Amino acid sequence: MNPESGPADTFESPRQEPRLPPGQVKTDKWPVLHYGSVPRVDLSTWDLQVDGLVEHPQRFDWEAFQQLPRVKVHSDIHCVTRWSRYDNLWEGVSLRELLTRAGVKPEGRFVIAHAEQGFTTNLPLTELLQDDVLLADRHDGEPLTPDHGWPVRLVVPRRYFWKSAKWVRRIELVGRDAPGFWERNGYHNEADPWREERFSDW
Repeated sequence: MNPESGPADTFESPRQEPRLPPGQVKTDKWPVLHYGSVPRVDLSTWDLQVDGLVEHPQRFDWEAFQQLPRVKVHSDIHCVTRWSRYDNLWEGVSLRELLTRAGVKPEGRFVIAHAEQGFTTNLPLTELLQDDVLLADRHDGEPLTPDHGWPVRLVVPRRYFWKSAKWVRRIELVGRDAPGFWERNGYHNEADPWREERFSDW
């Protein structure tokens, strides 16, 4: 944690009962899963943007991102490939913090998260305003590794983990939902683990 950013607020992601969603198997490992190669990132040129249907578009270089107020979140991971990992500790910047700074316009109802190599995923704005949603750069007390999304990944604990996009570079506010990479390739648009919303039926 950057000492200049102050102590990090800590949030617990709500747990549903049963804690393990249907069709899942608990693991202590953290498998590495992604499509394509791991991008090479130069922090001297890296930036994060928040734009689209906002009053005040935001851009942060790495140093500015590190100066933002920090949060910590305890949550479980539920992967569509049927593994779950309990008690993860994430640290980073709350999505709500960034969206508040940007000032979402009334017509901005959905978010497209843009990541390296053209990857996108989509979520309703209401989901990203939850206390347990963040852009994380640390996991279990250590910096993220490149395989797991360094320098910054989205973490959306209440959805299957493909919605928690790695290597995020842009948060775009839009008025209409637009399926992302996996959603266009057969995965369910909503991705609720307790409803087993794994694959699309259309």
